[in-house]
Amino acid sequence: MTTVVAPTAALSAADRCDRCGAQAYVRAELANGFELLFCAHHARAHDSKLREVAATIHDESDKLTATPATAPAEEH
Repeated sequence: MTTVVAPTAALSAADRCDRCGAQAYVRAELANGFELLFCAHHARAHDSKLREVAATIHDESDKLTATPATAPAEEH
């Protein structure tokens, strides 16, 4: 028997931190099928405990430091 794991969907602006309601950048999937969503701040604050209990952690916090595209000169 082969188990196929569906790829984790990307987080969107509609996904909110379970702790404070800010935009979520980290999804911790638990072994029981539940998931927890965290903003980057709360994910860092609870990192060690999350690593103990999560089956997988999907982290998109690198989006916070990505360089935004620049607008064309005529839009400045």
